[in-house]
Amino acid sequence: METTVELAVDDGVALVWLNRPDRLNAVSPELVDDLIRTLRAVADDDTIGAVVLAGRGRAFCAGHDLKAAADPGDESRKRIERLQEVTRLLRGLPQPVIAAVHGYAIGAGAEFALGCDLVIAADDAVFAFPEAGLGLSVTGGASRLLPLLVGPLKAKELILLGERVDSATAKGMGLVNRRVGKEDLLDEAMTLANRLAGQPRSSVTLAKRALDRGIDSAVETALELEVSHALLTENSPAVTESIERFRTDD
Repeated sequence: METTVELAVDDGVALVWLNRPDRLNAVSPELVDDLIRTLRAVADDDTIGAVVLAGRGRAFCAGHDLKAAADPGDESRKRIERLQEVTRLLRGLPQPVIAAVHGYAIGAGAEFALGCDLVIAADDAVFAFPEAGLGLSVTGGASRLLPLLVGPLKAKELILLGERVDSATAKGMGLVNRRVGKEDLLDEAMTLANRLAGQPRSSVTLAKRALDRGIDSAVETALELEVSHALLTENSPAVTESIERFRTDD
């Protein structure tokens, strides 16, 4: 059975691929489990000095797979906390993580990118946080990380309105470090990753820890608040109607 996440390691750089190209790498329970397993393996490998997170096919990650049937036995809190573990692992890895974003980075996909240390975007990349418009809540630490990157007012605009922003706009507001042509995306991300992997591992890890120390305690609080909000919203009639409308429109 083909895994939903692939890992390749070369010369101290781990390339982690989201691998559901037929669904634009939309988030499923299997993808979350595979990604957590992969990131934990990377964390334990002291030969790896940097990580690139990318998506197979036409998109980085198009958010939650709203067409997937819900698992009747699924416990909502456990499922949400499992998804949030991805954010914790991305931020907690000793290695710096570069998101290489092309196509859609929507909802959970945008939150995956926020969890990384650097974001390189192709010229066709599109970011959005549509949860509020679907009657849902952000769950990947975006409520804390997004205002830090783009400012409180712009963060409210992005989350409350859910509007899509292209990579040029995203770079202008500080959501993206670098913007390149789609054909150059992976080369640019790997060049940066190789540069980071070639630097002293301990000093890179300590620099990442120092920069994040004042942030991550607040992120942890935000993650717990997001769970509470997600549990309040996800079973409401508005969510059901929005998802059905989304499925019909698609």
